[in-house]
Amino acid sequence: MTAPGAPPQPRPDVDTAGWWRATAEGTLAICRCVDCGVWQHPPLERCRHCGGALSYEAVAGTGALHSFIVVHQPVAPGYLDQLPYVVGLIELDEQEALRIPARVVGSAREDLRIGDRMTAEVIALPGGDYHVAVFHRS
Repeated sequence: MTAPGAPPQPRPDVDTAGWWRATAEGTLAICRCVDCGVWQHPPLERCRHCGGALSYEAVAGTGALHSFIVVHQPVAPGYLDQLPYVVGLIELDEQEALRIPARVVGSAREDLRIGDRMTAEVIALPGGDYHVAVFHRS
């Protein structure tokens, strides 16, 4: 159960367990096909390109801001006191079109530009035992 006022907590499953193990250790890990080597996110049971098995591999946690939105309206508990906040789509350096959504922190939203270099930081998610990635400008 989520603590009152805390962000919603994840419910890991067999496909996402590797992600949550990695963030608990302070790193980012993304699914990669053991046959063709293609990275993919979100995680799936099999490779969407060749059907091969996937395994989680650590990534550098660096990339470029592909797109972003500024959230002005209350959407999720735990972030109400942070309005407005930025949710970005970060294209990771490991592969073209390998993108993950995450909050962008540490920069005024008016200073953000598409293409800005980003670096991940893994932080504790309030209200539970999980950790999440946020990104900041490099």
